[in-house]
Amino acid sequence: MKPASIDFLTMGCSKNLVDSERLMAQLRHAGYRVKHDPDVCNGDICVVNTCGFIGDAKEESINVILEQGQRKTEGKLKRLYVMGCLSQRYLSELQAEIPEVDGWYGKFDWTRLLAELGHTWDSTLTPDRSLTTPSHYAYIKISEGCNRHCSYCAIPIITGAQVSRPMEEILDEVRQLVAIGVKEFNVIAQELTFYGVDLYHRRAIAELIDRMADIVGVEWIRLHYAYPTDFPWELLPVINRHSNVCRYLDIALQHISTSVLSAMRRHITKEETYAFVERIRKEVPDINLRTTLMVGHPGETEEAYQELLEFVRWARFERMGAFAYSEEEGTYSAQNYTDEISEEIKQARLSKLMRLQQRISAEVQEAKVGKTLRVVIDRVEGDFFVGRTEYDSPEVDPEVLIPVREKELTVGQFYAIRITSADDFDLYGTSDIKEMQEDYE
Repeated sequence: MKPASIDFLTMGCSKNLVDSERLMAQLRHAGYRVKHDPDVCNGDICVVNTCGFIGDAKEESINVILEQGQRKTEGKLKRLYVMGCLSQRYLSELQAEIPEVDGWYGKFDWTRLLAELGHTWDSTLTPDRSLTTPSHYAYIKISEGCNRHCSYCAIPIITGAQVSRPMEEILDEVRQLVAIGVKEFNVIAQELTFYGVDLYHRRAIAELIDRMADIVGVEWIRLHYAYPTDFPWELLPVINRHSNVCRYLDIALQHISTSVLSAMRRHITKEETYAFVERIRKEVPDINLRTTLMVGHPGETEEAYQELLEFVRWARFERMGAFAYSEEEGTYSAQNYTDEISEEIKQARLSKLMRLQQRISAEVQEAKVGKTLRVVIDRVEGDFFVGRTEYDSPEVDPEVLIPVREKELTVGQFYAIRITSADDFDLYGTSDIKEMQEDYE
């Protein structure tokens, strides 16, 4: 008898992706044929792992659920299950509105889906994830939840307080993934700098990364989603000490105006933020910083917005994303502020900010022309091998394009690439140099 097939659709962030990968591994072990993010869900069962962070993400998740519900009504799908942040937050409303769904699971009870299908969770499965990423890199989730209560953010409402994974469990997972060929580890959490406080009564992120970097076979470690207030400064010497810890830090700063930061409940001032960025750049001179900024938060005056532009000109972030404030029900902001800034003004501010960053990004990229950088090859696309430097995280950051005519490169391998040109975001390079492998493997 042909085994049943299950299609997974994962919405939102890489933290959701890790959950999907764990469930997929269990289902494959139970005998199912499992696909992830197919163009069309043709499986007997569809599992939608939802995002509930902001309005656009919620709308996208709901549209996907409705689309699959329609396919079930048409007889093209036998069963439909929903898990993740959206169903965690709006379970009762969704159950009433979308009866086509056979089972709803939240952010933390999705393991019950396996029991719904008649199987038990196998805690001995090694590795316990079916990677959806290219086989040479993976995301490592070190905690769930967040103890910060920023005014605009619904994450603590959805996920609750921070819960750290035990250090030995994380390190064992890294070793398991190294054993199957993973070389690059992108460390993720809602707030990684708070890691360990609940378990060890101290910030343990520096020790975790120090120990992870000592594992043979770990080529790159990259750090995501830090928080500036009470930053664990002992992490920076760890970055300096290990060549396999990427000179890269993803740390959302959100704004620079003290009044806006106060309204956001960020517990930091303009002066402290400038000093924070300056100290990181001083202690790790070659670091690349990725940040996220917000425009249009209640209370952002034109003067405050100009402060933000000036800060971006000064900081020259190598990587930067930005978004316009949108009111999220249940948050401190929604309950205590009036969203008085028009959508037109928000979008105008956002566009101007991103145009500024585009110019900075172009200058940052142009400065790399003529340098030789270590690059991992992710894929072949058209006439190019496509790779990344240690300063580039998968999916969100610029890439390096090497013409396929140059040499036969191998996906998942590291090469010394001489950068020959740049555009606003991506780099172009050549592998036609003698020291291509010797110094970089």
